[in-house]
Amino acid sequence: MTNVRALAAQTLFQVVDKGQSLNTQLPLAAKNLSPKDKALLQQICYGVLRYLPSLENYCQQLLEKPLKGKNRVFQFLLYVGIYQLQHMRVPEHAAVAETVNALMQMRAGGLKGLVNAVLRNFQRQQDTLEESSQGNDVLTFNHPGWFIKAVKEAYPEQWQDILEQNQLQAPMWLRVNQHMGSTEEYLEALDEAGIRAEHYPEYQDAIILDKACDVAKLPGFKQGASSVQDAAAQLAARLLEPQDNERILDACAAPGGKTCHILELAKANVDALDADSDRLLRVEQNLDRIGLEANCIHADASQPDTWWDGQQYDRILLDVPCSATGVIRRHPDIKWLRRKTDIDDLSDLQGQILKNIWPLLKSGGTLLYATCSVLPKENKQQVAQFLADNSDAIHQPLHESDTPEAPGLQLLPGLTDGFYYAKIIKK
Repeated sequence: MTNVRALAAQTLFQVVDKGQSLNTQLPLAAKNLSPKDKALLQQICYGVLRYLPSLENYCQQLLEKPLKGKNRVFQFLLYVGIYQLQHMRVPEHAAVAETVNALMQMRAGGLKGLVNAVLRNFQRQQDTLEESSQGNDVLTFNHPGWFIKAVKEAYPEQWQDILEQNQLQAPMWLRVNQHMGSTEEYLEALDEAGIRAEHYPEYQDAIILDKACDVAKLPGFKQGASSVQDAAAQLAARLLEPQDNERILDACAAPGGKTCHILELAKANVDALDADSDRLLRVEQNLDRIGLEANCIHADASQPDTWWDGQQYDRILLDVPCSATGVIRRHPDIKWLRRKTDIDDLSDLQGQILKNIWPLLKSGGTLLYATCSVLPKENKQQVAQFLADNSDAIHQPLHESDTPEAPGLQLLPGLTDGFYYAKIIKK
């Protein structure tokens, strides 16, 4: 029988030490598990990644020396054990026993004594160990120091709330396909199915579920009546304002939620572009489920000369590659995969894509710049620089305090994910 704790330790080792994406590693680890064990594996992996600095700190105090080299994976098994004891409702004896038993599957029975002793000592010293974390921002908020500093500088009033929101489980939002019925009608269908949900009027097509559920239980999901998409991401198509018969580019389109939403709002001719062929396949699958059509192009948005046919677009959605620091609660591995130096590299790439895509827009056309980041360097600073450098770029305010010097709409993690949008019209 597969030990879920062993799988969790091996998955976390691949993510934190080997730099692999949790999105890639988790499905691989979970492929032969029952639904119940899949959920447990996900809960443990997400939890350890959320609280990694604290767990490292506890182990530092409980071990004479950290486990390294070929034993490094067992360091993560200790994190798995401590996370269960501190944050999960698993009975303590079961958490310890199952974590120790994981060593048999990992062919390291000789470490049973060590793992058992560390977990028992954590139980005895838990209060003291938790007190030792106080006064240290990295241990209090469980984020990398560079990111805490960046968020403090950008949001002096809200930084603590942003970091706290990142530690919470993200809500499940749905996008209602208006072709197949109104938001109100879908709310009624959910109610009839026994699924409690709510609609916030500022997000026209969005419904938030009281509790996440399997998509198979959603009325008409298979037929395209709804899609899973955060309300902040749903603003993209609404702010773009697509019209029938327009030629529209969705650059960096994968996994296709925004592409589908554009086509749900208008009978447009959409080119959906992405540099990742595997992720582009997800765009095609999403389009097929809903019964929509777009021209999917496997190409690099920063190099239009390799794929563009010379015909300009009426509208462009430019959802550029970014740090994804606005969706950490959905992808807690971002905290440990992202480096401070990545932000400069990403900012350079965003600037290059923006510059190279701009000529593809018609005069009078609309470009919507988007990221799922909370960092100003990728957002308002990027767009302000572009507006300053391009006399044919006209800033279109999205709210009262949206100015060319501090452009765009910044949503912070909370009710929705953290997203940024800026609207630019070509003179």
